[in-house]
Amino acid sequence: MNIEERLRRYQAQLQLDFPEETFSAFELRLRMYQNWIETTLSGYFPDGPVSHETLIRSMRYSLLAGGKRLRPVLVLEFCRVCGGDVEKALPVACGVEMLHTYSLIHDDLPCMDNDDLRRGRATNHKVFGEFTATLAGDALQAEAFASVLSADLPPERLTRCGRILASVAGHNGICGGQQLDMDGEGKPLTEQELMEIHASKTAALIRGACLMGVAAAGGTREQEAAAITYADALGLAFQIRDDILDVTGTAEELGKPIGSDVQQGKTTFMTLYGEAACEQRVLELTDRAKNVAKMFLNSEFLCDLADTMAVRKH
Repeated sequence: MNIEERLRRYQAQLQLDFPEETFSAFELRLRMYQNWIETTLSGYFPDGPVSHETLIRSMRYSLLAGGKRLRPVLVLEFCRVCGGDVEKALPVACGVEMLHTYSLIHDDLPCMDNDDLRRGRATNHKVFGEFTATLAGDALQAEAFASVLSADLPPERLTRCGRILASVAGHNGICGGQQLDMDGEGKPLTEQELMEIHASKTAALIRGACLMGVAAAGGTREQEAAAITYADALGLAFQIRDDILDVTGTAEELGKPIGSDVQQGKTTFMTLYGEAACEQRVLELTDRAKNVAKMFLNSEFLCDLADTMAVRKH
């Protein structure tokens, strides 16, 4: 079934389930992607009477905790706008979400940010203990590569996807960014230092998701370059919005205590610039992402996604 046929069937089902509601083209596609991703992720690591059942439950606890599923959505949409088979890219998208989930579990650990809540419920180590949470993160990182490499794609596309995932996971990506983040706690950071942290953390995995969507479709160098520009603008806007919400949001909206970054002595974009300048920067970055997205055919979803992320409340 191609992606547009899947979309039509999903729309028909939504109309049956919510006859009084109407959904925009953007909302419809986003909901379909999220539902498809959620359903597929729930099929990974099924519960069973295995010797390491506790580890499996810990992995699923965080993997199936919900969320925006932004990164796998970006994989699927960039595959679509580059002319690829979106269904074949689904294991790649799920692999990206596994890597993201691993990073959240480890970020929350007592030796890192020491957070008690994530998405409105207890963090993994609060439920399963620190050593199991650590192993769950380790296992999800390994399984991320297994999922990506299981995709029914030509070998050269699989290799490209695997290399991208490795680059955003390692010392030049998430791990390096987390090291810089921890080193910077309690210290006043410059704009350049803060940008370096978030280019390695938040923006890196968003960039990787967009590039893996292009790679899954067998996209061109020009499409890769545009995906990088879009991802970097979107990723930085996403982080600045996070910093704004950490000050102005509510615990109910965020699913975690507000002000946690400030309490940990971290320099944020809010501490550097203040709310008004941060809001203006989010708008500028969103416009940059939308402008470059327009080089792709059928770019409306990518533009609407950037707008939605710019004004989100959680």
